[in-house]
Amino acid sequence: MPSDPEPTPCPVPVAGDARRVAVERQGPVLIEGSVEIVLDDATVARSDRFMVAVCTCRRSRTYPWCDTSHRDRDRPAPKNRNPE
Repeated sequence: MPSDPEPTPCPVPVAGDARRVAVERQGPVLIEGSVEIVLDDATVARSDRFMVAVCTCRRSRTYPWCDTSHRDRDRPAPKNRNPE
């Protein structure tokens, strides 16, 4: 009788390995723990830091990691809703 094949590691975290992800308004996505990010060209960016900031605006010079370049952009001033 053939032996059972060796189990392969699961590429998706299971319940005990859940990651905490925080979405910052007008900012990066913060992820706790090691991550691998598959980019558009199929390359993989990996970080083993305790917390990583993933860029969502694509302005970062270190994309996919956030370098706070999004702070440099000009934001429109809020509209005055009660003109006097």
